[in-house]
Amino acid sequence: MDTKNLVFDLDGTLWDPRATIIKIWNKVLGKRQLIQREIKPEDMDQYMGLLAHDIIKDIVPGISDLQIRELLSEIVAEENKILRIQGGILYDGVEATLKSLSSTHSLFIVSNCQDGYIESFLEYYQFNDLFTDFESHGRTQKPKADNIKLLMERNQLSIEDSVYIGDTQTDYDSARANGLPFVFCEYGFGKLAESLYEPSILTFPDLKVHISDIAR
Repeated sequence: MDTKNLVFDLDGTLWDPRATIIKIWNKVLGKRQLIQREIKPEDMDQYMGLLAHDIIKDIVPGISDLQIRELLSEIVAEENKILRIQGGILYDGVEATLKSLSSTHSLFIVSNCQDGYIESFLEYYQFNDLFTDFESHGRTQKPKADNIKLLMERNQLSIEDSVYIGDTQTDYDSARANGLPFVFCEYGFGKLAESLYEPSILTFPDLKVHISDIAR
């Protein structure tokens, strides 16, 4: 298969934003006395890639939908503002590898994040010129599988020459729902039910080697 289109997840695949966003969550939740202790970066590992609405419901059991909407409004505004200034931590080799791949492939992002989050990532690292298009749950209110389909239709991508790269079971399931090959990032936040899934990469630069080996 001649893979031309690379569709990426964001958190756990391209960067680790936990140190930045944890401060925001602790500030917002702590101000309302909704947590008994501060959330640590490792506490968020299990939630990365999930919808923020579901994360809050798990962290604060019994919280009302109205409270969730109020919290999310403040958290989203703070995250989009602060990430544009502080960013997150790019995984080793991401910048050089993306720049290299962008010369021979079309790059895309589909994430379960809020509207404005991907934009903050692209703006902070000045990656706007590397990516052709992106989609998020926050912009469409649709699940990741639907957003992948939407992005593919909008850009006229075929499953024969596209692949999704991510680090969670949701990423894998969403790719397969669209008939897409999948590359698993072992260095990310998630695990797959298929413990020996292939192809998988240990570091981001490994992607350049695996792209040519992907077969549906």
